[in-house]
Amino acid sequence: MLTSTDRNWDWEIKNQASWWGSGLPELWSYRYLLVGLVRRDFLLGYQQTVLGPLWLLLQPIMTMITYVLVFGKVVGISTGESPPVLFYMAGIILWNLFNDAFTGTSSIFRDNAHIFSKVYFPRLIVPFAQLSGFLISFGIQFLFLLLLIAYYLLFTAWQPHPLGWMLLVPFVMVVVSIQSLALGLLFSVLTGKYRDVKFVVGLGVRLLMFLTPVIYPMQYVTEKWRWVVQLNPLTSLFELFRWALLGQGLVSTGPLLYSISFTLVLLLVSLLTFNKQGSKLIDVI
Repeated sequence: MLTSTDRNWDWEIKNQASWWGSGLPELWSYRYLLVGLVRRDFLLGYQQTVLGPLWLLLQPIMTMITYVLVFGKVVGISTGESPPVLFYMAGIILWNLFNDAFTGTSSIFRDNAHIFSKVYFPRLIVPFAQLSGFLISFGIQFLFLLLLIAYYLLFTAWQPHPLGWMLLVPFVMVVVSIQSLALGLLFSVLTGKYRDVKFVVGLGVRLLMFLTPVIYPMQYVTEKWRWVVQLNPLTSLFELFRWALLGQGLVSTGPLLYSISFTLVLLLVSLLTFNKQGSKLIDVI
């Protein structure tokens, strides 16, 4: 008769949480669950809506029109040599990626406690699925931005630098995605323990937008206070994104290295915290 020590288990669930969480092989074995969650979230997000997925384009378009009228015409913020439509649209879609991924993952335990308490699977599957859905939305909005750029290239006198620099766009997208995911994982633990942290998340995101060059170029900020904006690790990424697409932005090696280093350290701390505290939160929520 085989004893429990003689058996080869595929999975073994213990009552002790690990700092490192699930390994890559285990995460890969749940890839079909991830795909299913992405499909579910996308379908439910536009179920019983009149325009459906068209909201993915209408939301940034309406926001862009508002920015052009308010900040461009009324306030008079200059966008430099870049057309205001392209300048604001580039900032909007990149900010949407960060904002949606961060706020979406920051409430994972609170929103999925009924599932986590009944079924076991690697908890990281849920934030990965949410991030994948937001990347799909970003991809659709980015394709629309490319169409706008093509229109200005063909029918106006605007000419950016060679379009080969657009190869830097995937790099910016990856770093911003990792940064938003890392922040979301960290705050998901906090919102699971303390319900009022969700109000801090909402307020903090709105305030952070004004410290990020979404509605203004870095050239618009006086050199005396420019260092305050550059403390934000998103600043150099937004500047690189616009520089790669529109040929305008303050890009230097130091701030970029700072943003990348900040992102990697934050990701490590967030993964360790999420994996260690995640299993304990089920009894608290």
